[in-house]
Amino acid sequence: MELTKEDILKIANLAKLSLSDEQLEAMKSDMEKILKFVEKIQELPLDDVEPLEYINQDVNVLRPDAATYTVSQYDALKNAAVKDSDYIKVPKVLG
Repeated sequence: MELTKEDILKIANLAKLSLSDEQLEAMKSDMEKILKFVEKIQELPLDDVEPLEYINQDVNVLRPDAATYTVSQYDALKNAAVKDSDYIKVPKVLG
């Protein structure tokens, strides 16, 4: 499929892009390569191939959400540069 300059400008407008003439030519070349690749894929015999619904069959591969022992308050305050009784003091970030 041959793309025209108007086709690329219309697509760029829909994507809210402003392209220079060099970028327009590069985009036209890239899109023509993509369309040639799609045409090549369409030549394959895919009549007996079922559509892919999911990329993998993994279900909930996350670790269980369980409370574990981390660092105690004493240990955390022991290494703090500046502390105030039970809290770590940090520099003010917002004005």
